Amino acid sequence: MVSTATFRTSASAEGLGEFVDASPSPFHVCRTVAAELDRAGYTQISEDQPWADSAASGGRAYVVRGGSIIAWDAQPAPTLAEPRTGFRIVGGHTDSPNLRVKQHPDRRSAGLSTVALEPYGGAWLNSWLDRDLGISGRIAYADGSRVAHRLVCIDEPVLRVPQLAIHLSEDRKGVHLDPQRHVDAVWGVEETGPFLDWVAERSDVDPGSVLGWELMTHDVTPSRIVGARGELLSAPRLDNQGTCYAGLRALLDAERTGPITVLALFDHEEVGSGSERGASSDFLVTVLERIIAARGGGRDEFLQAMASSRCASGDMAHATHPNYPDRHEPSHRIDVNGGPVLKVNQNLRYASDAVGEAEFAMACRDAGVELQRYVHRADLPCGSTIGPLTATRTGLLTVDVGAPQLAMHSCRELMGALDVPMYSAALRAFLER
Repeated sequence: MVSTATFRTSASAEGLGEFVDASPSPFHVCRTVAAELDRAGYTQISEDQPWADSAASGGRAYVVRGGSIIAWDAQPAPTLAEPRTGFRIVGGHTDSPNLRVKQHPDRRSAGLSTVALEPYGGAWLNSWLDRDLGISGRIAYADGSRVAHRLVCIDEPVLRVPQLAIHLSEDRKGVHLDPQRHVDAVWGVEETGPFLDWVAERSDVDPGSVLGWELMTHDVTPSRIVGARGELLSAPRLDNQGTCYAGLRALLDAERTGPITVLALFDHEEVGSGSERGASSDFLVTVLERIIAARGGGRDEFLQAMASSRCASGDMAHATHPNYPDRHEPSHRIDVNGGPVLKVNQNLRYASDAVGEAEFAMACRDAGVELQRYVHRADLPCGSTIGPLTATRTGLLTVDVGAPQLAMHSCRELMGALDVPMYSAALRAFLER
């Protein structure tokens, strides 16, 4: 592997693997990011408190809303104290496709205790079969007269969704998975009692006090550096924790030379971002306006700041698959360990335009990394990400970028080890421009 010292970044493939293993759910992503921010001297502030005399006005701060987190560096400098100072933003999302626990999860079938699961987002269902699965997320419970919540992380092989034996398939070519009937997980033979009670007890919560939950499964196999020369990273949730990690290291590494640097990571991208904490919500625009207000600016200063701001919407990109090269746009090969990816779609499934493309190309040049350009096949439906939503919601000039990977939306994914520092270095350069 090439040393990360080649690039101006503290990011590494090993670091991303550790980040992913510590972050089995969007809530844990926020906790992992917050812990790194705390170590770097950032201050957590609350949305329901005044910001005028807090770190929001001229320091380093962050705010968490459920499974979303926004952090920024507004440390004052002699020429940077103007309330109309704009923003340089790296965006991403904290959620990944998976199987989630239903409201009434307990089942008995064929003498086995099973847990009823429901696909979240575009989970590639066959990849979740025959995996050792743990449970993560959060539970909400009654603490006296108030509602409290607690993170859940049972990082043990508790559940398993068994594949149908080939001898029982109709043509021995596999089966079509029905998301209603075929993804429930086995978790015991004998009567095991209520699943939610078991989760609560393992989380040190009185089962009788539990009122709500957002629980999901995760692959408990640790991330691994793989390949003959350690050139690849095998891990779950690379889409899009690869960006969460690379963006975090970029924010912490960046030298603030002008605009306020921001990292904005949203939950619920995989299901359309339509929530109070998704990219379609007011979370980002509200935080940015309050930062300007805390620095003494009004509405006009805020609008001036937004007009001079830029956003790099980061999400993972499709590397050209060696077994299916025909599924990719000709003349637009995307190589593993080939550098960051600029994503362009003429029908605006990505927000990139000519100016945004140039901005990110300049950042890659400044970082000393190669830029790859992705275009989806015109005869296949193209996915999307938070870029178009962010651009629409805020009016910010936005460019969609990413790092190349294989097996996107699978339970376990694959990317180049060298792409991790290159991606983070490019995002750092974007923040510093």
